[in-house]
Amino acid sequence: MTFANPAYLFLLLLLVPIVGWYLYELHKADASVQLSDTGSIKRQQKSLRIYLLHVPFVLRTAVVILLTLALARPQLTNRYNNEDIEGIDIMMAVDISGTMLAEDLKPNRLEAAKKVAGEFIQNRPNDQIGLVVFAGESFTQCPLTTDHTALMNLFTGVQYGMIEDGTAIGLGLANAVNRIKESPTKSKVIILLTDGSNNRGDIAPKTAADIAKSLGIRVYTIGVGSHEQVRIPIQTPTGIQYVTMDPEFDETTLKEIAQTTGGTYFRATDNASLEEVYQQIDKMEKTKLHVKQYAKHTDHFMPYLIAALLCLLLEVFLRNLVLKTISN
Repeated sequence: MTFANPAYLFLLLLLVPIVGWYLYELHKADASVQLSDTGSIKRQQKSLRIYLLHVPFVLRTAVVILLTLALARPQLTNRYNNEDIEGIDIMMAVDISGTMLAEDLKPNRLEAAKKVAGEFIQNRPNDQIGLVVFAGESFTQCPLTTDHTALMNLFTGVQYGMIEDGTAIGLGLANAVNRIKESPTKSKVIILLTDGSNNRGDIAPKTAADIAKSLGIRVYTIGVGSHEQVRIPIQTPTGIQYVTMDPEFDETTLKEIAQTTGGTYFRATDNASLEEVYQQIDKMEKTKLHVKQYAKHTDHFMPYLIAALLCLLLEVFLRNLVLKTISN
């Protein structure tokens, strides 16, 4: 409920002096009589006139309130929105090579990447998102989809050993480009996450970046891993053993890919910095939302006028018939 002329509501302040004047008149009209015995008076039943004595004033006050509300023009408002959402297509390319099992991120690089990427996906319900994984080779784990529940189920199943080991960054990027290039969406983005340098595949990372640029696809690259030696679990016939390895990380290539395509390179050395990377990408790649609001106002003052008229008629009836006094 809204009011077209809310300024009229200030007229309700007039009720303060009106009520004050009425109370003053009642006090001034009080009379006292001295009696030796009030028992007979107490035993007498009060007449209906006594109970109705103040009703006319209450009704007149109600008339003032209702007329004031009617002057303010109460309106019922129906609002509805027409939303035009332009989503973004995002292809995620994730390295699942053996070095992604390093435990400098907790519980390891791969699981940390899956967790943070999953939170990123859930925060973008209007976008089509797909998943490509790569190691020595590359394949599409999930094509572009708005069914993020299915995407998350497929993402959860990603693990080391699904494909031959190695790090084919160029092949992984090229696969992601191939999956997103036919999309009619204006904004296309690839998020490439890896912890190594390109050592497998027939496509060079620079070549894949040039192809992405020619198709208007922006690539954000994320380098995962600390700058120090890391422990990596290795499965052996006698069980899991840990080996210590120096970081083999090609930041130069990742920076070139991002620069070529108009994206940004990020480095994540722990879980917190990885979360910060995805938060920054989320802020930079906003879904466009156009909202048109419509409102329909319907005047609703007539019920107040009718109620005021009924109160006025009832007051006139009581004052001139029921509570009428005869004076000489």
